Amino acid sequence: MPSTVDENIGTIAEYCKRHEQRATPAQKVVEKISLFLGSPGYFATNMAFVLCWLVWNSAASFIDLPQPDEPPFFWLQGFVSLNAFIISTTVLIRQNRMSKLADRNAHLDLQISLLADEKTSKIIAMLEEIRRDSPNLADKPDDKAEELAKPADTTSVLEAIDRKTR
Repeated sequence: MPSTVDENIGTIAEYCKRHEQRATPAQKVVEKISLFLGSPGYFATNMAFVLCWLVWNSAASFIDLPQPDEPPFFWLQGFVSLNAFIISTTVLIRQNRMSKLADRNAHLDLQISLLADEKTSKIIAMLEEIRRDSPNLADKPDDKAEELAKPADTTSVLEAIDRKTR
């Protein structure tokens, strides 16, 4: 593996590490809770609890057992609503943090793309200059190469995107 790949992996690992270090202790706790609440085990436990609750309270009246929550199961509805509130809140908190990371990554992607465009344009311009100056190559104009040798005008591109997406 080339050393540049190893360097890039190290840079990305450091970037991810810095992102994790910026998380507050409360965010870290909420994310761990969110990961737990989104696990198949938690879902299975919830389903088993609800089924047991329904069976117990439905069958209790037939076999003389205490029936803490008679149909329509108001206590169960309260537990399920509280559970839904907790899950949705933790998921939203985690999604907000992940959204900020995605925005940063998109910005980094854009910066790298713009830099790559500039480098490519410079390489094309240099090749065209070599072609023009070389006595061994025919000096014929290449309009496409001349056009590609100019870096993209990001302001114009953004304005064109805005016009097309309105």
